[in-house]
Amino acid sequence: MAEPQTRRFHVDFDSPPEAVWPILADTVRYNEAAGLPRYTVTETPQADGTVLYEGRTKIGPFSLAWREVPANWVGGRWFQIRREFYNGPFQDLTARFELTPAAGGRTCAGDYTLSATPANLLGRLLLRTRFLEKAGKTFTVLAGDARRYAAGAAAAPFRFSAPKADPALRRKVDALVGEIEASGHGHGLARRLADHLLGAQEADLVHIRPLALARDWGAAERAVIELCLQAVRAGLLTMRWDLLCPRCRVAKAAVHALDQLPKGAHCATCNIDYERDFSRNVELSFQPAPTVRALGTGEHCLFGPMSTPHIRLQIILQPGERRAEPCALPPGSYRLRSLEAGPEAEVTLAAGEALPEIVLSGEAVSLGPAGEADKVVLRNASPRPVTAIVEERPWLRDALTADRVTALQAFRDLFSDQVLRPGDEVAVARVALLFTDLRRSTELYGNIGDAAAYQLVRDHFAFLGAIVRRHDGALVKTIGDAIMAAFTKPADALAAALDIQRELGSFNAAGQRPLTIKLGLHEGPCIAVTLNGRLDYFGTTVNMAARLQGQSQGGDVVLSEAAAEDPDVAALLAGFEVGAETTALKGFDTPVAFRRVRL
Repeated sequence: MAEPQTRRFHVDFDSPPEAVWPILADTVRYNEAAGLPRYTVTETPQADGTVLYEGRTKIGPFSLAWREVPANWVGGRWFQIRREFYNGPFQDLTARFELTPAAGGRTCAGDYTLSATPANLLGRLLLRTRFLEKAGKTFTVLAGDARRYAAGAAAAPFRFSAPKADPALRRKVDALVGEIEASGHGHGLARRLADHLLGAQEADLVHIRPLALARDWGAAERAVIELCLQAVRAGLLTMRWDLLCPRCRVAKAAVHALDQLPKGAHCATCNIDYERDFSRNVELSFQPAPTVRALGTGEHCLFGPMSTPHIRLQIILQPGERRAEPCALPPGSYRLRSLEAGPEAEVTLAAGEALPEIVLSGEAVSLGPAGEADKVVLRNASPRPVTAIVEERPWLRDALTADRVTALQAFRDLFSDQVLRPGDEVAVARVALLFTDLRRSTELYGNIGDAAAYQLVRDHFAFLGAIVRRHDGALVKTIGDAIMAAFTKPADALAAALDIQRELGSFNAAGQRPLTIKLGLHEGPCIAVTLNGRLDYFGTTVNMAARLQGQSQGGDVVLSEAAAEDPDVAALLAGFEVGAETTALKGFDTPVAFRRVRL
């Protein structure tokens, strides 16, 4: 029987593990920079609830097929990736990377171990001709790039040669940059986006997230969102709606229009079915337009720690195995489960609290005796191998969810055709709604005439719309002399309402007659629907916001108790005269408490 051959490569880093890990644990980026070929993946559910992952690719004259063993890792410490081949020169190939912090934690050392078992004469010849050493040399070069990037001495994690853009493409991109900036949505960032599309690794382009770009560039989130939306309209980017799996948080369905959005999807990786939720797992992402930069197809790595960074630990346990793995978990909420479809449990850790022993039986995930400090103790009580997972509960911080983007004015202005199918409805977990109306508008028409009053009302709509957009909201519709606006955050809705009342004096100074505006806002769950050809909202939250506007006397802001209890709203209310009132509202069985803000 052939014996595996192993080689180990050592690198010292001048940065702490938390700076090095995100670079070298990004196996998709690493494999692309190493020049490894993409491969196709087949995920086949098995009768016992597990999933068989198989990869296929071609390297020179060789067509290779293998079983992709789920990766093992502990975030910030080590990862191991293994392939078991059906054909080709090797029986198996395993790569393991481990970071060891130095005393004090300011620097660390990295050890990269490669192991391969030859399957035939060709495999033995490859190993004799230093196959592992050549792979190790590539690692040493890329680890050097990572060292410089972690220390702040390089602009990108790995040196990379992007496809060369010919002069005609450069001229086209230059024209698109000018068009985007002229629209008012470029915010001086269009050139930076264009350079990113032409020069970045594909790992950065296959799933462009505006919120991540904003953080990396030090730019305002809304500015980068508007930039990307306008870039789609100009033809620099394409956009798609991704339906993210609630477990692995990877898109398992993607469409280019909201009216194509399925009600749910199946994740073959996790072997589960799941439903859509505008507020959690429907994400708008972007890619370069194919005429600007065509991307390859297939995977550079199916499993990798930074592909699912919310997973802090993923380890395969054999039947009956108990394992105590060093792993310091910060305070927070965690979900405990297996990669295979099955039960799960949740736990919240306080500062300094040890995670109890995790017991996976196949029928339940339970917490056993008290664990050990800075360790995760795992036990497989089932009769088959189990891939244990400890993951953070907070959702993707960089996901531009559908509830947020559809509540932005730029999206509604540029993509008014992006609506749901007639009769379709989608749950929105939370939206803040602001209703306005003019006090004594009937008198206004009688005093200055229909034509003048109509123009004044139109001007006041533009005045309101500018403030709503400034506070990351969108005008959903006008209703006579009133508007309905939507915001993702209630604090943004309140900030817009306060600015409307504060700035109304300046608006009135330029008009024929002074206007008085009544304002009411509420936040809560609702459903998104298509009504009269536009995305609209429906439900009790909408009714409550409209009724509260009716309680406004003009010059004030009325908001619900639910909105007032939001911590950011409470901070905005500090310093204002805020009164608490209760009244009966039409359509509601019990009296409704609300707050009145007087400016």
